[in-house]
Amino acid sequence: MSLKLTKVDLERIPENINFSQEEENVLKYWNEEKVFENCLKQSKGKPRYTFYDGPPFATGLPHYGHILAGTIKDIVTRYAHQQGYHVERRFGWDCHGLPVEFEIDKNLGIKGPDDVNKMGIAAYNNECRKIVMRYANEWEQIVGRLGRWIDFKNDYKTLYPWFMESVWWVFKQLYTKGMVYQGVKVMPYSTACTTPLSNFESGQNYKDVQDPMVFVSMPLIDDKDKAALIVWTTTPWTLPSNMACCVNPELTYVKVKEKATGAIYIIMESRIEYVFKTADAVEVLEKFPGKNLKGLCYEPPFDYFKKYKDTAFRVLCDNYVTEGSGSGVVHQAPYFGEDDYRVCLENNVVKRDQEIICPLDPNGRFTKEVTDFVGQYVKDADKNIMKLLKEKGRLVRSGQHMHSYPFCWRSDTPLIYKAVPSWFVRVEHMTKQLLASCAQTYWVPDNVKEKRFGNWLKEARDWAISRNRYWGTPIPLWMSPSGDEIVCIGSIEELEKLSGVKVTDLHREFVDVIEIPSKIPGNPPLKRVPEVFDCWFESGSMPYAQQHYPFENPQDFINNFPADFIAEGIDQTRGWFYTLLVISTALFNKPPFKNLIANGLVLAADGQKMSKRKQNYPDPKLLVDKYGADAVRLYLINSPVVRAENLKFKEEGVRDIIKDVFLPWFNAYRFLFQNIHRLEAEEKVVYKYDPKRREREGSDNVMDVWIASFKESLLDFIAKEMKAYRLYTVVPRLTKYIDQLTNWYVRMNRRRLKGEGGIKDCYNALDTLYDVLMAMVKMMAPFTPFLTEYMYQRLRLLDDNASNGSVHYEMMPAANMSNINVNIERAVSRMQAVVELGRVMRDRRTVPIKYPLTEVVVIHQQQEYLDDVKSLQEFITGELNVRSIVLSQDKKKYGVTLRAEPDSKLLGIRLKGDAKVVSQKIRELTDSEIQEQSKHGYFEVAGHRLELNEVRVIYQFGGETAGKDSDYEAHSDNDVLVLLNMKPNQELVDEGLAREIINRVQKLKKKAQLIPTDPVIITFSVSNTNSDIMRIAKSHQAFIENVIKSKFVEHDASADKRELLIEETQELKDVQLRLKITGLKERAVPKLPWINIAVADDIELRYVENKSARSASFNLEDFNGNLLTLDQLKSEIEGVFGFYGTNYIITLSLTDRKELDKVTKELAGKTLFVLKGAKSTIASHLLNKNYPFSKFTNKNVNGNEVTVYLENPAN
Repeated sequence: MSLKLTKVDLERIPENINFSQEEENVLKYWNEEKVFENCLKQSKGKPRYTFYDGPPFATGLPHYGHILAGTIKDIVTRYAHQQGYHVERRFGWDCHGLPVEFEIDKNLGIKGPDDVNKMGIAAYNNECRKIVMRYANEWEQIVGRLGRWIDFKNDYKTLYPWFMESVWWVFKQLYTKGMVYQGVKVMPYSTACTTPLSNFESGQNYKDVQDPMVFVSMPLIDDKDKAALIVWTTTPWTLPSNMACCVNPELTYVKVKEKATGAIYIIMESRIEYVFKTADAVEVLEKFPGKNLKGLCYEPPFDYFKKYKDTAFRVLCDNYVTEGSGSGVVHQAPYFGEDDYRVCLENNVVKRDQEIICPLDPNGRFTKEVTDFVGQYVKDADKNIMKLLKEKGRLVRSGQHMHSYPFCWRSDTPLIYKAVPSWFVRVEHMTKQLLASCAQTYWVPDNVKEKRFGNWLKEARDWAISRNRYWGTPIPLWMSPSGDEIVCIGSIEELEKLSGVKVTDLHREFVDVIEIPSKIPGNPPLKRVPEVFDCWFESGSMPYAQQHYPFENPQDFINNFPADFIAEGIDQTRGWFYTLLVISTALFNKPPFKNLIANGLVLAADGQKMSKRKQNYPDPKLLVDKYGADAVRLYLINSPVVRAENLKFKEEGVRDIIKDVFLPWFNAYRFLFQNIHRLEAEEKVVYKYDPKRREREGSDNVMDVWIASFKESLLDFIAKEMKAYRLYTVVPRLTKYIDQLTNWYVRMNRRRLKGEGGIKDCYNALDTLYDVLMAMVKMMAPFTPFLTEYMYQRLRLLDDNASNGSVHYEMMPAANMSNINVNIERAVSRMQAVVELGRVMRDRRTVPIKYPLTEVVVIHQQQEYLDDVKSLQEFITGELNVRSIVLSQDKKKYGVTLRAEPDSKLLGIRLKGDAKVVSQKIRELTDSEIQEQSKHGYFEVAGHRLELNEVRVIYQFGGETAGKDSDYEAHSDNDVLVLLNMKPNQELVDEGLAREIINRVQKLKKKAQLIPTDPVIITFSVSNTNSDIMRIAKSHQAFIENVIKSKFVEHDASADKRELLIEETQELKDVQLRLKITGLKERAVPKLPWINIAVADDIELRYVENKSARSASFNLEDFNGNLLTLDQLKSEIEGVFGFYGTNYIITLSLTDRKELDKVTKELAGKTLFVLKGAKSTIASHLLNKNYPFSKFTNKNVNGNEVTVYLENPAN
């Protein structure tokens, strides 16, 4: 799009607009003019508004989740700029961690640490570095195409050494405060990625799966009855590592005898039926509390770890054992379960400093200790373990168990719980501080903060921040071989000073080789610990690292911390939101942000997760190409997803934004320019919007006052709601305003805008519409940046005071409270309610709005309501097309009573068995009871609260008006009652027919792409000259001409001499109405005599590309004045249409179908029909044509005027 637009460009705004193509033009303008960069320059020196962008990985393309969050961020930051803030918007990239490593492992076939060691860390990390920005260009293109303004050039990447240095600084602060320790913890572990995951990572990908479940006997040693405990587990692979069993000390356990086998077992009493299928399967021998079992020893299922028998293989007690699952006896593998480890530690089964009993390698395969299953992957070993247990007589029963189980978010493989030596940040001690920091923040929606996030903080656990990986920020701890001496490094300078080595990069291949001399004489040097940071630690450190704090501009950071705003998906409550808060609270004892918007998840149309493999969602790029980015943006923002609810994404929703919002808005904008052009053409003036003239002269027209007031109210509403970050209330009000503008203001003021009320009134209407549209583009600019730019570039040419350049340079207008007229807004709202009810009633009786009705009756108990309606009654009568309006407070006068009917489907689902009684009580409600209960906004029936949508209120007429054939139709919105007299009379029916004709004419004008000021003549002819259509066309000629703004006359020969613009035959009331639109000038006619040829539909056109091209025109004479012979004519026809050898006849009449026997001069200007047989038909548009079908030109050849046809057959 070029900025070199002039007023000439405004004269014919196209009827149709390709939103996507116009967006491309706008994008080109933004790039050429550096509009985003200019916005930043424009706001420099203004108060800062800080915003943090959560860094995505660039190893994959953006999806709808990114688009949604990006749109929210873009809207809020654009709006902040409009409010007079300087908003720095830097894009960030998450470059380290599992997503990158997993891709490399997959591509290079790396199975575990041994493969990496063989390859070398330097080579491995180099491969990671190559792919880390694989899709960076695509990200920049897609993000830019979606209209998001963010700085890619001044970005931050977590792999930059300066970023990593700040991460080191953050860690050192925590280390210095004593918040870092090394320990063993049972953690979610990905065998595919060979690394532990944090608790919040493990919660990202739960799936319902079927796992094997086993009931295994644990024979008690020296028991007089030879009883055995029964343990239950869904992880048979942990049984080789069994070290204890656990029972609940307070609950009741039983010793039972299985009748079928005679075996004696001990289980929890409440689990008998679950374990044995039926209570009759066993005989209860003894009951006792679980604490009686404490300390008893048993035979473990396997003897791989028998060396621990002095402390292991005994019964422990803990209250975590519940009645809800299994046998009530829990098998304890302390290094494969959090509770197992805690309970065994408390009971001295294991010790913190002993060797870890974890016979698995990093890939989840059994090691040599488990001799029977060595080398087998744990999940694969389940069936073999069960087989061996059965052979040993220890398998009591087995089966399948469906449960929700965590999967690795990156590899999509099942996680296991496994003890891993890790570095931890202490979090559990700072729960109160975290909750206090969180209390200082504002969240939208608030319940996510109070419930989901608050509950997570209350249960916060120490955070495992280390990963046994390679591509990441190394943990800056240098340790002596004995572990007695540890140095924590907080900067590059510090490392260089202590090591004497110049440092250029902080990745493992550069720093692992650096040693720090010991401070203790004679001791070996300190070497770095092998772990790297979890990438969540990096993203949680981004507020400081993106600024290279505290190494550069520390005061600038301090002045703008915490951030004013962040936004991401609700899934980040246990991810980025959490890590940001933990680090910020630990460092500064305050939150890292002030305001947060948490959005819901975008799902496929069927409610499933969007999946590339399933292809269950439309490609975002294709959708933007089809509908435009603005439509996608508005669809996402105007949905439940901005209230942290889920959205089932449907392409139809994007299409509906075009249909219901953008096209009406564009048509109102186009209508303004059309009528400005009409005003200038008719009144010989040049229109310019003049705010001083508007203020000086003003307008007392109620609709002008209303729409201006509505605008100011909306501006006030937007200011309040955007301050509260409630996008979900703002966007519906904006779209409602577009509806009010297009479907009410423009619709009701068309005549004024067309100048029918005089030039001053026309100026008032045009000024009002211009003012509202200009305010609208400024209000909508953050939400739909492309369409508002397109409109602004043209609107500003009408106002000499408007700024040059982009709409995005404009500030958001402040509400002028003095222009808000609450009374008029209320009155218009009530008028609209009456009109809407009337339209519904017309639809019920299938009476189109074009057909006038005699009377509308408005009934309301409040006089104020009726006064409001009376003040706007002309609009009601006009919109409903009724002759008169009656206002009343007495519905009894019209015999109207209320009857209630239940919505049986809704009540049946909700009330179940009570629905029948409640339904009967609803039907028994009296008229007065229905009125009284409706006022409350709900019904109270038979002890149940019923919502208004669960009870249908039906209006019925008593007395003489009762019955199906009543003249009146009634409808209410539970506030006002409206009656519409549906009885027709001939005068009104005639006017309705006239409006039908007008409608046909206007549609034909639109089809011809004409504007109101185009000088044309419309002619009509009717197939039945005695019909009502012919009568109405003549009797209502003046009425029709006044509306269509063109001459409307019966067709005659003079019309054929004028230039034909379009013609069409339509059926109306069982007759054919033929309309032609012609110009005022006579059209050219062929210099030589001519004939038209029309070919029947059943004749095959062999050599014609367009098979529907069945017409042509020929000269009846050659250039020398010789008349064609019949054979010459046939040859011409066969040559043009390509049906040599086909049997056909040529006739002048489709009635008698008499075959033409010779060519005469009398055929000139007529149409000949080429038919195959008696059933041949001719397309209707080829009938009654008195002008050549084909395009032609007249030329002078050798002094003679001749005609040359430019196409044959005609298209």
